[in-house]
Amino acid sequence: MALHLIKLSVGTSSVADLAAWQESAGARGPDGLPRHVTRMWPRRAGELLDGGSIYWVIQGLVQCRQRILRLDEVTGSDGIRRCAIVLDGALIRTTTAHRRPFQGWRYLAPDDTPPDLSSSRQTEDSLPPELSSALADIGVI
Repeated sequence: MALHLIKLSVGTSSVADLAAWQESAGARGPDGLPRHVTRMWPRRAGELLDGGSIYWVIQGLVQCRQRILRLDEVTGSDGIRRCAIVLDGALIRTTTAHRRPFQGWRYLAPDDTPPDLSSSRQTEDSLPPELSSALADIGVI
């Protein structure tokens, strides 16, 4: 069964912001795919690569996910080895779910993931973060 990651998207205010950042050269690997470089190598890599995704927390809410394609070893300019989490280019919008701030990434069990929005809702504009948060607090979304 697939295992997932959850990660804060620091510095982005919307799914569109995350998409724009991932289009930049600095966010892409030599193969042109977006990647997230982290210091720690996931110990449960096999489970992540068995259909896992990274769920992005934007403005305190899980708002989208991306499939994890592979894990590449990269060496920084400082000579330190790191893990590049190589991602599918498609951002899949999810229902919003409240998340408190945390550092790094965390594992996320399949039962704890918010469901994807239907394909007809993938292109809808996001609600303002304050409204999404308030609606999530009362269990509407």
